[in-house]
Amino acid sequence: MIFRPGDLTFTPVSGVNLVHMTKIPAVTASRLPALSTTVTPADPGTVPAAHGILLAHGATGSIEGNYAGLVPALAATGHTVVAPDYPGSGRTPRAEGPLELDALADALVAEAVAAGVETFTLIGFSLGTAVSVRAAARHPERVRGLVLTAGLAKPDHRTNIWLDLWLRLLDRGDYAGFAQARALSGLSPEALNALPPAELAAVLDDSPDAPPAGSAEQAALVKEVDTTGDLAGITVPTLVVATTQDQLIHPSHSRYLADHIPGAEYAEIATGHVPMVERPAEWEGMIVKFLGERGL
Repeated sequence: MIFRPGDLTFTPVSGVNLVHMTKIPAVTASRLPALSTTVTPADPGTVPAAHGILLAHGATGSIEGNYAGLVPALAATGHTVVAPDYPGSGRTPRAEGPLELDALADALVAEAVAAGVETFTLIGFSLGTAVSVRAAARHPERVRGLVLTAGLAKPDHRTNIWLDLWLRLLDRGDYAGFAQARALSGLSPEALNALPPAELAAVLDDSPDAPPAGSAEQAALVKEVDTTGDLAGITVPTLVVATTQDQLIHPSHSRYLADHIPGAEYAEIATGHVPMVERPAEWEGMIVKFLGERGL
């Protein structure tokens, strides 16, 4: 396994202003900034898929950090891929207030429609699973399928403790501590212990420029999500992927999603919270296989 500096720290694009990035602005949730969105067309010569793909990344992550390897695999199977970065990730400006799940879900759907992708499968990771479920509940005419990896409907005490620790470290400007906390919560013990020295140093990068500027707002949103009331109304084909060695979001959360979304398929992958880092080919294969079998 090869780790890049951005795999856990999700290094933002240079030029993003990170001054005072650790404190959430003390105002009520407001209109989101325009999202920076990459649209990748299907590879030339491929049979066009029935629907497009809309990606929803994880908190303190980015499209590049969570989906860099998956996008080419999706394009190779005839999919147009719409990939927006949340406020404060990638090239998207930071929000001026706390994030709200409904607004974020609506904004992602709007990006797909603006790109000419009228219907799509939503692929969500971590926080992105809640964004995806809420988008499916609010825009059933658009969403044709769901793939939910390392997700949750509502955080439990363990996840909230991790998130409170992240937020406290960011608020104090303790970037070394934040990098350590994310390494412990993000990677499985096996993967963490197998890192060669250079890759471990990259994962533990204590630069203030390493976390995305919107990390605090995104982590705070995870603490607030609750999609338990949405699950029974989901009627589209759904694949739930549990990360069985996850130290941040226990795999029982994925089991809950699969049990409460009618007809959902359930699969497991033996990784920590970031399967795209630990077992990327296996994870990508699960997704491509599901899309093909369900005609998505």
